[in-house]
Amino acid sequence: MTSSTAEEFVTPENLTEAVSERRGWRLYQTVRLMLRPLRWWVRLSVKGLEHLPATGAALIVSNHDSWLDPLALIESMMWKERQLRFLAKHSLWKFKPMGWILDEADQIPIERGAGDTAALERAVEALGRGEMIGVFPEGTLSRGTILRARRGVSRLCRACPGVPVVLIAVAGGTDLKRFPRRPRVTVEFFAPAGGQPRPGEDDQELSQRLLDEIRTRVPRVR
Repeated sequence: MTSSTAEEFVTPENLTEAVSERRGWRLYQTVRLMLRPLRWWVRLSVKGLEHLPATGAALIVSNHDSWLDPLALIESMMWKERQLRFLAKHSLWKFKPMGWILDEADQIPIERGAGDTAALERAVEALGRGEMIGVFPEGTLSRGTILRARRGVSRLCRACPGVPVVLIAVAGGTDLKRFPRRPRVTVEFFAPAGGQPRPGEDDQELSQRLLDEIRTRVPRVR
């Protein structure tokens, strides 16, 4: 990854550009309509939306306990008309219909554990245009188990100084296994209690700090 930073890409015009003009906006709205019954079934509730910037870039960091979590994040952020681009594992593109949807939604494939600098550069450029990038520090579906935080989120923080980090705790996703019992899913936005990333902060320590803060609100289930 190069030493590019978000400041190199940001202009006042980019920060105020209407998000509805971005690629994938109409697809997002269509998917939301299709998933409305799911939103009702999981009894989705959202807290702390005031921590989500109305405009401009932000790095969205969340736990990933179930397949439902990304959908809950997308739905919650659209309440403030903010579109989210995920760094998503490249294997999702192997199923062509899913790959088409992900491409149309402008998601970013990343090969985990391989130092995929190209994917991280795309994320840095998106943040520089005032977009929002979503990262799961656990690196994969955790199902509520104990996983070590990966350093990708720290690398993005270091490449984009000044871009705020917003933490999100998604609770209730693991209760999907109790079907047909309805789960109760809560999405909570909050600022890092330990503060925004600090210059010189160790990459692994930063990633783990952010994940630990999320886990204080969504305890591991095993």
